[in-house]
Amino acid sequence: MIEEKKDNPNLSLPFRGRGGKYYLIAGEASGDLHGSNLIKEIKKLDTNAVIRCWGGDLMQAAGATVVKHYKELAFMGFIEVVKNLPTILNNLKFCKEDVQSFSPDVLVLIDYPGFNLRIAEWAKRAGFKVIYYISPQVWAWKESRVKDIKKYVDKMLVILPFEKEFYKKWDYKVEYIGHPLVQVIEEAIHEKKASPLRCFSSSGDEKTVDASFKKELIALLPGSRQQEIAVKLPLMLEASKAFPNYQFIVAQAPAQPTEFYQRLLANYPGVLIAKSGQTYSLLTKATAALVTSGTATLETALFGVPQVVCYKGSNISYQIAKRLVKIKYISLVNLIMDKPVVKELIQAELTPQNITTELNDILHNPQRIAQIKTDYAALKNLLRKEGNASARAAQEIVGFLQTNA
Repeated sequence: MIEEKKDNPNLSLPFRGRGGKYYLIAGEASGDLHGSNLIKEIKKLDTNAVIRCWGGDLMQAAGATVVKHYKELAFMGFIEVVKNLPTILNNLKFCKEDVQSFSPDVLVLIDYPGFNLRIAEWAKRAGFKVIYYISPQVWAWKESRVKDIKKYVDKMLVILPFEKEFYKKWDYKVEYIGHPLVQVIEEAIHEKKASPLRCFSSSGDEKTVDASFKKELIALLPGSRQQEIAVKLPLMLEASKAFPNYQFIVAQAPAQPTEFYQRLLANYPGVLIAKSGQTYSLLTKATAALVTSGTATLETALFGVPQVVCYKGSNISYQIAKRLVKIKYISLVNLIMDKPVVKELIQAELTPQNITTELNDILHNPQRIAQIKTDYAALKNLLRKEGNASARAAQEIVGFLQTNA
């Protein structure tokens, strides 16, 4: 049972003192999005706030001074990290020097654990106050990291309801504030529902999907990296042959070239590719979706789209992950609800035949569709908490600054 928490009683709104100095660190596109909404809410409470950050265009537009763009920080995978180790070490050194120079009242770390946990340790030892917004997924693996979090993080703001109970067993009090994607997606639904979807085919022909389009859409979200797309998308495409009356549309991931998708779709001329940056627009129009594991499963659920979760990696990677990752489900939807709301097809189970069976079920089984709708509504209510997560995070951060000034 999640303990309900009222707004911070120590927070007089707005805070009209000299203005707090906030240093935020986000290292990914999602952190830039959530950080930008957090900045807007902080500025409502602390009208003279001075905010310096690592982030992106959205955080800059919200009023922060960006000193390092997240696009310079995106190193994924062991080999890429090793190859770029000098750059990463220089980034850590620069960050410490910049924080020291700015001398913030509070350092706010947004997800990005590989970098931010190292900064948290240094910052705490250097005498800075540290707040972590969006917990590292220590409940999935590397649980021992909680010992460091307890030592170096003054306040942890979590966005998944089960994280509060997880930290409780470690005798560490955290605040559950709800999930920031709820607000983001509610706004996207209103904004993008009527917007046309710009697509292209495997031959390069452009096509616009709008209100006049007759077929129902099936969204394909096969991931963001070429390696995973190349494994999962062909299986999804093969299953599409069983549904000639539906229009299948692949969401192009940022930074992935058009030619890469065109090669994979060469034998599927009827399938379209939604141009990069239109995933939300696609989900507002989709009847169902095939989705790779990760945050995309939660986003799809918050759009109310029935989905089949698809995961397949190399056998070696899968066997290692099975031994390291301590979770019952791979989709956030099922993890949060603690039951199989959406079907997960994992590794050997991910075949065109199984995809066809499960997709047919969520398209044509009224009982199944009704149950998903009910579970999605419960999920949204659980994640909404009270008000929006960005506002609650800002209340916690500004309140902390006031009481610890």
